[in-house]
Amino acid sequence: MIRFCVIAFQILLLAVLPAEAQKVKPPQGEPVIINRDTLFKFYTGQGLLTAKERAEVINNRLAGITNRIAFNPDSLKLKNDTSLSVIYYESQIVLALSDKDASFSELNRPQLAANYLNILKQNLGNFFSNNSLKAWAINIGEAVAVIVLLILLIWALNRAFRWVKLKTLKAWDSRLAKLAKKGAPVGYAARLRPFIVNIVRVVRIAIIILLVYLSLPILFFIFPASKSISTELLSYIVNPLRDIALSLLHFIPNLLTIAVIYIVTRYIVKLVKFIAAEIENGSFTIKNFYPEWAVPTYNIIRVVLYAFMFVVIFPYLPGSESKVFQGVTVFIGVLFSFGSSSAISNMVAGIVLTYMRAFKVGDRIQAGDVVGDVFEKNLLVTRIRTIKNEDITIPNSTILGSHTLNYTSSCKTLGLILHTSVTIGYDAPWKTVHELMINAALATEGIQKQPTPFVLQTDLNDFNVTYQVNAYTDQPNKMAVIYSALHQQIQDKFNEAGVEIMSPHFTSLRDGNRIQIPDDYIGKDYKSPGFNFSKEK
Repeated sequence: MIRFCVIAFQILLLAVLPAEAQKVKPPQGEPVIINRDTLFKFYTGQGLLTAKERAEVINNRLAGITNRIAFNPDSLKLKNDTSLSVIYYESQIVLALSDKDASFSELNRPQLAANYLNILKQNLGNFFSNNSLKAWAINIGEAVAVIVLLILLIWALNRAFRWVKLKTLKAWDSRLAKLAKKGAPVGYAARLRPFIVNIVRVVRIAIIILLVYLSLPILFFIFPASKSISTELLSYIVNPLRDIALSLLHFIPNLLTIAVIYIVTRYIVKLVKFIAAEIENGSFTIKNFYPEWAVPTYNIIRVVLYAFMFVVIFPYLPGSESKVFQGVTVFIGVLFSFGSSSAISNMVAGIVLTYMRAFKVGDRIQAGDVVGDVFEKNLLVTRIRTIKNEDITIPNSTILGSHTLNYTSSCKTLGLILHTSVTIGYDAPWKTVHELMINAALATEGIQKQPTPFVLQTDLNDFNVTYQVNAYTDQPNKMAVIYSALHQQIQDKFNEAGVEIMSPHFTSLRDGNRIQIPDDYIGKDYKSPGFNFSKEK
């Protein structure tokens, strides 16, 4: 287990350190490689050979030397003269270093040659020890141990998730049973049961895949020939995590700036909200600014402030300088512009209607052919409830594009005038008709006594006169009931007075016909007149 921890730590070092080292070391240089491990690099050529050709020659020499059965790393020797430092194996030259090679290092030529000699001895010695039968046996045993440990972990993980799934489903079913006893609808919650099972299964599979993936670098690192594969596999996980961590670390100053901008904007919005609430409550007033404008104005200012806040913090967001991020935002903006033209027109119409003060929530209005009470008003639509409890949604642009009647706006000050017309024959005195209609209005519940109702004679028709009664009310929400009661009173008053209502049309031969009013209002001594005849001389 200790060896596994050491191997894992070495893998992390190999995955992280090379990426950091690349930022410091020069990008050029040709490596000398033994068993996929880079020993050192050459940055200059020698003689007719380039740096790359020189490194290839030395790699071939080392491969030939290590293939010898009687190879002994201690046979590597160093010889320094005035211009070159040469490393030999027995009588064969392995490599030669010049002062130009030392110029790429902080060491002088003899020191650099001695350092290279130690590196060769150590790595070539490890190469043979790692390729011995004993080393192979140890490595295979460690690999088998890793595989067995992985299998045990997967088995334990499956058992643990099976227990978690059973406990979760048991708790879920118990909760549903309690809700069902209380009469709550549990059909939707019951349909979530397979979804929960699938979530648990997906999490279990994801963890197993992660365990298998993390075990592969350990297996490859056990064998010297595959250490580079181990480092590469682990880098696929370590490098993104490292980049994320570094990005978060570098984002902290911008995050503090964003937090300050957001806090300042939030408190400005709170201040505007407080002022709007005070104006709405009438605590203080602003000249030519009505209280019902307070909340809509606050909502507009809030949207503008938050939009301005987003514009200010946009450069501080991660990836804001990316061309892809900018392209996506432009694309979304274009889609929003083309797809929301009707919505924008309704929003503009909603704002205009607010500041026109055409109506407010609770008013009885007529929009087009719809009559009812406004129970909701927002930037997009206005919702009206008719006297039949029909909820009608009308776009604000439709209301703005046509006329609107408001029955409530002046009812408390001037009073809403309700009016209805009847036609009476010419034989009825107009003063009597006026008196009857005014009495009918005054007897109607919901009609104000003051101002006094009045009558207008609107038409002199061929066979009758049109009389219009006008009466004041401060209850526009009861218009239908008041009209019904007014019509009832008009019928009663005219019947009591024995005056016939000839609306809308009435045709009869008046000579010798019975009067056209209900029997209850006809006197007991009433007799139908006969037809009169006269003889002309």
